[in-house]
Amino acid sequence: MAPPPLLRLDGAALTFGGTPLLTGVELNVLPQDRIALVGRNGSGKSTLLKIAAGQVEPDRGEVFLKPGITLRYLAQEPDFGRFETVGAYVSDGLGPADDPYRVTFLLESLGLSEDMEPKNLSGGEARRAALAKAMAPEPDILLLDEPTNHLDLPTIEWLESELAAMKSAIVVISHDRRFLENVTRATVWLDRGSARRLDEGFASFEGWRDKVLEEEERDLQKLDRKIVREEHWLRYGVTARRTRNQRRLEALHTMRRERREARRAVGQVNMQASETRESGKLVIEAEAISKAYDGRVLVQDFSTRIGRGDRLGLVGPNGAGKTTLLKMLIGELEPDSGRVRLGTNLDLAFLDQKRAALRDDLGVAEALTDGRGDQVMVNGEPRHVAGYLRDFLFSPEQIRTPVGKLSGGERARLLLAKTLATPANLLVLDEPTNDLDMETLDLLEELIAAYPGTVLLVSHDRDFLDRTVTSVISPNGNGQWLEYAGGYTDMLAQKREADAAKRPTKTASDGGKKAGNAGKPSSAAPKPAASSTKLSYKQKFALETLPKTIADLESAIAKAEAEMADPNLYSAKPERFRKLASLIDEKRAALAKAEDEWLELEMLKAELES
Repeated sequence: MAPPPLLRLDGAALTFGGTPLLTGVELNVLPQDRIALVGRNGSGKSTLLKIAAGQVEPDRGEVFLKPGITLRYLAQEPDFGRFETVGAYVSDGLGPADDPYRVTFLLESLGLSEDMEPKNLSGGEARRAALAKAMAPEPDILLLDEPTNHLDLPTIEWLESELAAMKSAIVVISHDRRFLENVTRATVWLDRGSARRLDEGFASFEGWRDKVLEEEERDLQKLDRKIVREEHWLRYGVTARRTRNQRRLEALHTMRRERREARRAVGQVNMQASETRESGKLVIEAEAISKAYDGRVLVQDFSTRIGRGDRLGLVGPNGAGKTTLLKMLIGELEPDSGRVRLGTNLDLAFLDQKRAALRDDLGVAEALTDGRGDQVMVNGEPRHVAGYLRDFLFSPEQIRTPVGKLSGGERARLLLAKTLATPANLLVLDEPTNDLDMETLDLLEELIAAYPGTVLLVSHDRDFLDRTVTSVISPNGNGQWLEYAGGYTDMLAQKREADAAKRPTKTASDGGKKAGNAGKPSSAAPKPAASSTKLSYKQKFALETLPKTIADLESAIAKAEAEMADPNLYSAKPERFRKLASLIDEKRAALAKAEDEWLELEMLKAELES
């Protein structure tokens, strides 16, 4: 028998501005539950957590919290109120039985000190302080709204392990797929005002969600067909003309009402990047660049060569120098030593993590066009701001809304819309995933994967990096940065291999040799590898993965060509025909590039081996 819930929401409903946000939500939180609360931006996830935390009163419904239960809530924006130090803020709310030393432990683990003043904290430091406050009493229920925002990868991984060790029931909202997969054991999907529960972790959610939506669409199609049949009977049925069967007529009215009130899933963002002229084959070349601030070396003798079509990810702890390195690479910041050479025909679009390109006092349309009328140029064609913003899920009523009134997710979508409207062949994205819902993240991943230009990306989202980048640059200490082929998971595997290679292997025969040959030079000492006589790791990785890439492209082309072979496709679905033709052109260009790269590497390998 299941234990009674610690927290129960029964029929919670809430309406904002005449639009129902929640329409009878049920939520049960059992002891040691680990629940992912997911849904589109604007679906009411944060509002539901506030109702559960007692900060918002629902219009109707019941909220039950088991007596004696400790509940802590992490809001997206921490309020430090009257507190003069971080230690006082985190300690506030500890009970007599709580361990005060846990405050010190959490703050030290999160890189903070108790005597820091809240007014001097950065966004990331404020987030860590709020996390420490929520976790300090080890509450029975922990409600977390976007806990990974502004956190670097080491802190996110520490948070995962700390939450796993806690006995609290946890309900968490996050856009970080990997974090949700590692932390949760159940999923609650908030969609169109109601909640559905899946008693499996987030890893199983997306397949289940797609199946639910497909079943809903089939049910609506069945209802449409039934309505058509009943309307035909009403017009032409003999019985209908004679007796006006009121019961059947009432059933038709009921079906029409159900169809009218059916709330379809929220539309998807229609995302495309404005393209411009093709850049040169070489985009960026850095030779032994270095940068230091106040005696601290952030970048030391870093070299790289970035070509057209590369998608490069930068990762590392906050303060390691990711943004500094990024700005040196794109020419915004001069290195102390070394040089950066930019390629020809470069047009850059830059998405700043601080959202500095958006002024809070401007309306949404003004922020998009910088006050230059009501049209925006997208791929060389003028579009009205209302239509373009609709592609990013902004309603016509929001066009005049001040940017300062938008939610975090809406600001993120607006900045994406502004960035992608800029004609560019070099996209620079600094933390683009902050506050975006997962459906929008999926589309951004697809856009980056198909983008014909070059992408430089700073992110702490491990899953996003794995799905988008072709190589990762990561700090190695003392200002050293290393480049790894593949995504974030590939980087970890290569680091493990390098660490394993550094460890000495001890055997009995080794011990004897060491004793007998003390002071003698070892003939088996490894010789330094000559980079001119062997392929680099990045080239080896490309040589191994390109055959699969080529096969996938050939398969995609064949599939599209088979669909286009339908003689009725152009007349029945002209837009689909055009999309397929464009897709085939893109895939063929990518295939030719991949084949050329593979052939060059094979020839280089044969030359080096001979």
